[in-house]
Amino acid sequence: MNAAHIRSAERALSVGTWLIVAGAVLYSVLTVTPLAAAHTPAKWSWTAPILPLVVDAAVVIVVRLDAVLARLGGHGGRWPVVLRWMTGCMTLALNVADSALKNDLVGVAVHAVAPLLLIVTAETGLAYRRAIAAAVNALEEKQRAEREQRERAVAERREDAARRAREEREHAAALAREQREHEARMAREQAEREDRARREEREREQARERAEQEERERREREREQLQRERERREREAAERVAREQRQREERAARERAALLSAGPATEKLTEDRARAVVHAAYVEGLPVRAAAELCGWSVGWVNARYAEHRSPATGGAELTVVGR
Repeated sequence: MNAAHIRSAERALSVGTWLIVAGAVLYSVLTVTPLAAAHTPAKWSWTAPILPLVVDAAVVIVVRLDAVLARLGGHGGRWPVVLRWMTGCMTLALNVADSALKNDLVGVAVHAVAPLLLIVTAETGLAYRRAIAAAVNALEEKQRAEREQRERAVAERREDAARRAREEREHAAALAREQREHEARMAREQAEREDRARREEREREQARERAEQEERERREREREQLQRERERREREAAERVAREQRQREERAARERAALLSAGPATEKLTEDRARAVVHAAYVEGLPVRAAAELCGWSVGWVNARYAEHRSPATGGAELTVVGR
C-alpha cells in the first residue's frame, strides 16, 4: 500500500461517513419533529424542529472532531466518548420514542435503524481513521527510514567520491608538480639556448653592421670623389662656356665695330647687310637716324627694325608712330 491508496481509502471513508450522517440527521429531523410538536404547547409548536437539530449538530461536531483527532493521531480523552454515546443514545431515544409509546415494535425497529447506523458508523469511522493514521505513520516512518538510508548511501557515495577526488587531486598535484619541474628545466635549457643564439645573432649583427658601415663609408668616399669630379667638370664646362661667350661677345663687338666704322653709306646696302648694321647700331645704342645713315635705308625702316629688337610683338605700332 502506498500513499495514494491510503488517501483514496480515507476519502472514501470520509464521503461515506458524511452521507450516512446527512441521511441520519435528515431522517431524525423528520421523525422527531412530530413527536416534539405533540408534546409542546400549541403556541410553541414551531420550536419542535430545534431539538433534533441541536442533537444532530452535536453528532456532526463529534464526527468532525473525531476525524481531525484521528488524522493527527491524538485522543480527546473520555469526554468526547461521553458526548458521542450521549448524542447517539439521545438520537436513538427520540427516533423510537413515538413508536414505543404506541407499543409499535415494528416502528421501533424501523426508527432505530438510522440512529444505530449513525452510532456504529461513528465508532467504526473513528477506528478506521485511527488505523489509517497508524498506517500513514508507519508508511511515513518507512519512507523516512528509506530516505535516511538513501541519504546515508548518498553521503557514503559522496564521501567515496570526495576521497577519490582528493586522491585524484593529490595525484594530479603530484603530476602537475613534476610537470612544472620538467617545464622549468626545459624552460631553463630553452632560455640558455635562446641566450646563446641571441649572443651569436648579436655578434653576427655587429659584424654585419661593421661591414655595412665600411661599405657605406667606401660608397660615401666614392660619392664624394664623384661629386668633386662632377663639380670640377661642371666648373670647367662653365669656364669654357664663359670663355666661349666672351669670345663670341668679343667677336660680335669687333664685327659691330667693323660695321659701324665704315661710316655713312653712300648707297643703299643690301637688306641683310642693312639689318646687320641696324642690329649693331641698336646694340651700341646709336640713334635711329645714325643707323639710317650707316645703312642707307629710310628712318622708318630702321625704326621698325629697332622696334623688332625692342619687342617683336609691338614693333609695328612703334614704326607707325615714328613714321608720322
